[in-house]
Amino acid sequence: MSIVESAPIIAGYPDLVVTSPFDGEVIGAVPQNGPGQLDGILERARTGFQLSRSLSRFSRHKILERASTLLGERAETAADLIVREAGKTIRQARKEVARAVMTLSLSADAARSDSGEVVPFDAFEGSENRRGWFTREPLGIIVAITPYNDALNLVAHKLGPAIAGGNSVVLKPSQLTPLTARFLVDLLIDAGLPDEIITVVHGDRELAQALISAREVRMVSFTGGFATGEAIARNAGLKKLAMELGGNAPVIVFSDADIPAAVEACVSGAFWAAGQNCVGAQRILVQSAVYEEFRDRFAARTIALTAGDPREEATDVGPMISVASAEAAERLVDDAVAAGGRVLAGHRREGAVYWPTVVEGVPFSCELWADEAFAPVVVLSPFETEEQAIAQANEIDYALHAATFTRDITRALRVSEQLEAGGVMINDSSDYRVDSMPFGGAKYGSMGREGVRFAYEEMTQPKVICINA
Repeated sequence: MSIVESAPIIAGYPDLVVTSPFDGEVIGAVPQNGPGQLDGILERARTGFQLSRSLSRFSRHKILERASTLLGERAETAADLIVREAGKTIRQARKEVARAVMTLSLSADAARSDSGEVVPFDAFEGSENRRGWFTREPLGIIVAITPYNDALNLVAHKLGPAIAGGNSVVLKPSQLTPLTARFLVDLLIDAGLPDEIITVVHGDRELAQALISAREVRMVSFTGGFATGEAIARNAGLKKLAMELGGNAPVIVFSDADIPAAVEACVSGAFWAAGQNCVGAQRILVQSAVYEEFRDRFAARTIALTAGDPREEATDVGPMISVASAEAAERLVDDAVAAGGRVLAGHRREGAVYWPTVVEGVPFSCELWADEAFAPVVVLSPFETEEQAIAQANEIDYALHAATFTRDITRALRVSEQLEAGGVMINDSSDYRVDSMPFGGAKYGSMGREGVRFAYEEMTQPKVICINA
């Protein structure tokens, strides 16, 4: 079967045509779903849950480990699909596939290693004759809604832990990258997963709202924007929510930092995946004493990047996900320049390709400073004191990651404690992430954690067994 036909889905609405963001080439099509099909979707998910919960932990482990192996064997096919559908460069796509291989392997480990623990009932007066334990049991039906920017690995981060925990999943991938998600589902089925355990659906906001508000859905796991996250929270009712809602990562570079190393890390962190990275470096605060050196090195390194065809090995920055997204990035920079900002590099667009862009002198009231750009755009800003830098870094209402560069470990730890973020990277880009670590936001919109072990815990619930002997 072709990739477009093999993943399970309930058809009935006009097909969604999937095209390449780089050149508009038609890649494939998927059938669409609507809210009128909700009963059939949930019926299939109920069947899937009964099958999933009946699998032994070893069986879940074996399926996930086999899927990890298969993905490694099919890595180049997966990477090519990511390039064509999402526009990532081929080198970036290969790295995403390697991470997804690890995500599935970690999920396999979670299936048999995180099953509960003994409860010492006899340690408490009146319970001396009691013995027992708790296990981690599945929640039931989980709705997973995934974005386009990591179309393979972020799907793996939802499916892997859900399967490990014995749940069934209704997966609604991004309308922009559905084929990559279905590729992964096909692969899991090839690895031995009963196909009813995952139901793939494609559709618009009405379908999502119907799924989210369904009473028997026990959890919604969502990665996407704040407005959508708020709508989900309003409509979900009494169920678990796990949301990763984006960020506007600050990076603080102190005067004692290794400036060339900081520049290299920040260039990578800012422009990876054409800046469509929720932990990408967007606001870089540089101490005044080294600001000019950092600025000049950063701008020169940015100008040297190659933007264009993501299929070419030499390309550093591919297209954004759509022409509309690139146009929006262009407008953000136009507005910042109109407010007094100065372009140091980039600010050029051809179709969906927006050249990596560096701007300084942007007023803090500008949208480019205050909101997530989700584009290959960086704002540079000087600061004088540590206190000033921390205040500027923390002034945004939401944060996933932050970063700081300094040779002073005492200062690094002090600053890390004061930065309001879900993770702080020291002498590394804000976009560093390994798939076993807890991952999520701080402040407004923070809800739950990803990272395989932590997602597994979110997607399961303790069940206590107590024996009165």
